[in-house]
Amino acid sequence: MTQPSHVEILGAPEDRFDEILTPGALAFLTRLHEAFAGRRTELLTERDRRRAELAAGGTLDFLPETRAVREDRSWRVAGAGPGLHDRRVEITGPPERRMTVNALNSGAQVWLADFEDATAPTWHNLISGQLNLVDAIERRIDDTTPEGKRYYVGNDPATIVVRPRGWHLDEQHLLIGGRPAIGALVDFGLYLFHCGRPQIAAGSGAYFYLPKLENHLEARLWNDVFTLAQADLGIPHGTIRATVLIETITAAFEMDEILYELREHAAGLNAGRWDYLFSLIKNFAHHGPRFVLPDRATLTMTQPFMRAYTDLLVRTCHRRGAHAVGGMAAAIPQRDPEADAVALTKVRADKEREAGDGFDGSWVAHPGLVATCRTAFDAVLGDRPNQLERTREDVAVTAADLLGVHRLTVGLPTEQGVRSNVAVALRYLTAWLGGSGAVAVFGLMEDVATAEIARCQLWQWQHHCSRLTGGSLVTPDTVRRLIDRERAALVGEGADPALLEDAVRILEETALGAQLPAFLTTEAYARHLVHTTAPVA
Repeated sequence: MTQPSHVEILGAPEDRFDEILTPGALAFLTRLHEAFAGRRTELLTERDRRRAELAAGGTLDFLPETRAVREDRSWRVAGAGPGLHDRRVEITGPPERRMTVNALNSGAQVWLADFEDATAPTWHNLISGQLNLVDAIERRIDDTTPEGKRYYVGNDPATIVVRPRGWHLDEQHLLIGGRPAIGALVDFGLYLFHCGRPQIAAGSGAYFYLPKLENHLEARLWNDVFTLAQADLGIPHGTIRATVLIETITAAFEMDEILYELREHAAGLNAGRWDYLFSLIKNFAHHGPRFVLPDRATLTMTQPFMRAYTDLLVRTCHRRGAHAVGGMAAAIPQRDPEADAVALTKVRADKEREAGDGFDGSWVAHPGLVATCRTAFDAVLGDRPNQLERTREDVAVTAADLLGVHRLTVGLPTEQGVRSNVAVALRYLTAWLGGSGAVAVFGLMEDVATAEIARCQLWQWQHHCSRLTGGSLVTPDTVRRLIDRERAALVGEGADPALLEDAVRILEETALGAQLPAFLTTEAYARHLVHTTAPVA
């Protein structure tokens, strides 16, 4: 079988990449791309229109045209597939080889193999990640340390759920018909093509997390992708299960509608808290002081507008037979015993709150936090796999509740908050440009979502010349001075000078420009992570 003539592979070949980029897999990607590229473009255009409308002073409310869907109590989603009934602990991370072994052996019920925010989208990372998943499913993956210690997947691994990239991202190392392939379909399609049938045969299934959806029409597109893909590969309709991350402010107003569009394939919703904050800041950044948020560290899940979002998510899910999965606690284990105790206390409180609110499980970013999360959910669930019976009829959330950032229980941003955002953004971007997508910074696990919050807050604070707690104002010069100071600190720590200068340039362009870019990764990917060779014939 030969490669489809209108497919060009521009990414550099590496050992075993031909096992993933087979003619059959590329033909499958081509069929997906040609079937859905037009609709995807239309939906991205609609995103731009809606964002411009919000920037011009518009607001959000629940859709009147879909009221019937929200009020109809009769419909339910497909629900959990094999291996997904108990999701009390889900560990997330990039599909690197060591992470794959550690995550599958972590004791968590689910591993989110993340091709999105926790993966820097180099060609090597994306295709080697697919290889690692194939090897894991076929039980031929292992990891040997430099000291010679060998790790391999045990007998009771976590269920794999893959998170492809969002609809907005292209894959410029792979051209179809002369145009970049759709990143989401590349990640989804390669995994389903190579791993879908083996996972089903093993008694599991092809499971996905869907990121960055902004409305129910984008969910409808994914559902149509699933329908075509299953028919094309001869997989029974409805075998795929999807969990949607509610991590944009617009999607929060369409939770019922999103589940409805995906109801033949839907397993649940997840409270993607960090991207949710990023989306809220980004969409209302132009609205003036009323929407200026304080330091990220103070924006905990106990804030009223965040509680409204998570309570609505649990209520929506359980009324429809869907799992409600909690968000990521950023704290990670520390080497210092006192710092570690503080980190674990924060994680424990976060997970106990989620379990008490009705969530069926939650996320951790480190194997050392699996037991803490499990203990919190065990205390509420006991032997039950979930708490779908808790329909939270006590919850009534309005648009004003979801947008009520003025009801914050904390005050103004601080100078330390500005410094922290600069430090986190620069350190993360430097690592991301070097190929690492999940990075420990100052005791927290940072990924693209937290870097996005940092640079959006910097833009918002300096754009509105926000006043800090000490009385000083945030100006572009303030931010530039802090960038210079942090650059010097990173040079002293041995950061790669070329990567650091590129990181500085990206941060200045996306946090200090006249306009606030929708994403920092799109242009940065095209300029810095795309390394092409001659097309592979």
